[in-house]
Amino acid sequence: MLVKRSLALSGHRTSVALEPEFWAALGAIATARGQTLAGLVASVDASRAADRPLASALRVLALAEASQRASS
Repeated sequence: MLVKRSLALSGHRTSVALEPEFWAALGAIATARGQTLAGLVASVDASRAADRPLASALRVLALAEASQRASS
């Protein structure tokens, strides 16, 4: 099941649909970085390639962080 969240990014409203597990992982990443979830999503949005969907970029971030923790 996907959970849709609405956010303001670069002055415009958008929505992102992700599985609850990804939202939880992203929330933990944001907390660890001292950011809000909206701030984390905005930073991913600003740094992603133009051809990569935002939802995909967020999933990749969550996976990369989990992989990094597992290898530590």
